[in-house]
Amino acid sequence: MADRSERRRDDVRIAVVMPALNAARTLPSMVSGIPSGWADEIILVDDKSSDDTVAVARGLRITVIWHPHNVGYGGNQKTCYLFALQNDADIVVMLHPDGQYEPSLIPALVDPILRGAADVVLGSRLARRGMAREGGMPRYKIVANRFLTTVENAVMGTKLTDLHTGFRAFSREVLLTVPFLRNSLDFSFDTEILMQSTYFGFRIVEVPARSVYTEEGSSISFRPAVVYGLKTLWLSLLLVLTRAHLVRSSRFRR
Repeated sequence: MADRSERRRDDVRIAVVMPALNAARTLPSMVSGIPSGWADEIILVDDKSSDDTVAVARGLRITVIWHPHNVGYGGNQKTCYLFALQNDADIVVMLHPDGQYEPSLIPALVDPILRGAADVVLGSRLARRGMAREGGMPRYKIVANRFLTTVENAVMGTKLTDLHTGFRAFSREVLLTVPFLRNSLDFSFDTEILMQSTYFGFRIVEVPARSVYTEEGSSISFRPAVVYGLKTLWLSLLLVLTRAHLVRSSRFRR
């Protein structure tokens, strides 16, 4: 493992990555909302949007990468993290450009990694009672999230409240260690990378994070959500079997 001692903000390079799909309307406010001095590079990866996301992003003078074909949410994250690593990022923050999460919370998300207290930090919408509902999160998603998170906590040996948030920060060491390029192209990527992180001994902590659900947001719809839930349960079983040395999965091999 890398040195986990405390580091100063000035000593690390922070990249904020934004996996985008049709985010032209909300992107300017999200970029402008990133606190000054907390992003050495802002990287937007466009997954073949049908709107003007790329043109808007280029006008904001941020780093823009575009996919010639739509590859899915997980595939988008792969490009985000790979590019951030190759540009020497020490900490990588994933921020959705659709307005669901507040960019002003980036310092709180990064702080545990800077202090050497964590390797992965999640912005939890369920850390405080009632916060998710205040942000418009549908009740069925809250129930499903709590159920899946309970199962995953039991499998991963964690005590977290929201393992399905899209607001996350990773240390460079995590992204260099976990084989995220072997993960799914869809929303299951989010579950896989956290299970990989615990499997390889990295520490995950949470900070409270408000969210705002809107019709324009890119939240997963009902049918894909069901598929995502079933895949999460399968991945939980796969992790159990891997730890018991009953199966071998490339997701858990360096």
